Amino acid sequence: MTSKTASGERMNAANLTAAHRSLRFGTKVKVTNARNGKAVVVRINDRGPFIKGRVLDLSKAAAKNIGMINSGTAKVCYEIVKAD
Repeated sequence: MTSKTASGERMNAANLTAAHRSLRFGTKVKVTNARNGKAVVVRINDRGPFIKGRVLDLSKAAAKNIGMINSGTAKVCYEIVKAD
């Protein structure tokens, strides 16, 4: 059984998606790892993270693209690319 995101779609770690507390579902956001400069564009499809000091929760694929799989967290910059 796979879990569902707050938007109702099935969670898929291979998709370039992310959770944010308030951005509209479908919003595309460019996320850049401040340490290494690697960037990825993700689509907001879930709510969270609900941990103080964190603003985005990236899918495994998105985290891998910006080189934060081993650390689990990273200081990032983000900007809205396209709002749906």
